[in-house]
Amino acid sequence: MNDNSTDKVIFRGQGLRGAERHPEKAKNLSQPQPKRPDWLRVKAPQSKAFEDTRDIVRAHHLVTVCEEAACPNIGECWQKKHATMMILGSVCTRACAFCNVATGRPDQLDPHEPERVADAVAKLGLAHVVITSVDRDDLDDGGANHFARVITAIRATSPQTTIEVLTPDFLKKDGALEQVVAARPDVFNHNLETVPRLYPSVRPGARYFHSLHLLSQVKQLDASIFTKSGIMVGLGETQDEVLQVMDDMRSAEVDFMTIGQYLQPTPKHHPIDRFWTPDEFASLSRHGKAKGFLLISATPLTRSSYHADADFAALQAERKRRLTAMATS
Repeated sequence: MNDNSTDKVIFRGQGLRGAERHPEKAKNLSQPQPKRPDWLRVKAPQSKAFEDTRDIVRAHHLVTVCEEAACPNIGECWQKKHATMMILGSVCTRACAFCNVATGRPDQLDPHEPERVADAVAKLGLAHVVITSVDRDDLDDGGANHFARVITAIRATSPQTTIEVLTPDFLKKDGALEQVVAARPDVFNHNLETVPRLYPSVRPGARYFHSLHLLSQVKQLDASIFTKSGIMVGLGETQDEVLQVMDDMRSAEVDFMTIGQYLQPTPKHHPIDRFWTPDEFASLSRHGKAKGFLLISATPLTRSSYHADADFAALQAERKRRLTAMATS
């Protein structure tokens, strides 16, 4: 059910998977993947609701990160008619060593994509939608205007739907962030992905402190927008490094942090250093709550958009609770 064949992606955008484009970034080239522990096993998708979601996505010629990134939660999410839309094409201009999205010559921008995404959101009846994209370093604004157009189109057809964006870093794209924030998404998400020490090997095209600054700028531009960021563990980081990332995010006023286990998409991608246990994730969750996040999701299967609708409701409730507590203290 999960259509992630390399041949198909190369045909669509003449792209290669990130680790294939820069194999020197993947130290484990062609080494076998370690066996997954029981807590990372998920059921194969098999339900009428899953097929209905797939059919709507296909009919609107949409790309989803659920498929392109080989998300382990696709069966559960699509059964609930939750799908994370990936705009700006299916080929990325970056070559991150952890990512299964194709890298290469980007697709042409589809001027009708915002309306098609909005129509799919309406037909799926989504109360909350997550919009993400590939990196588009080839575009003057990094795709920011396209993000804004998608937000506007969804607002027009589904005014009650809350919107979460998961954006690129808009590195060296002056004014790009301001365009997205001006469209007023309910949640602005940009993932740090890993600890700063591992950026050269895991996320070579990005800059850790630029990404932190981006998240901080969102709050400066519009404090009402929830900010969110996430990392993967299992790439070689230490717990102390993860706790430092938490502190950095809180300094940038990030409201919501996600932490999930890295799963190696293919033997050509960055190796798995180890599998963090459920108890270790529970410990990270306790640390995050103590550091003041409105919400933290730290489990082996946590992903950026996993349970995003319920998480948004929890964010709203926790913000309201804290504001009420401050007003009555």
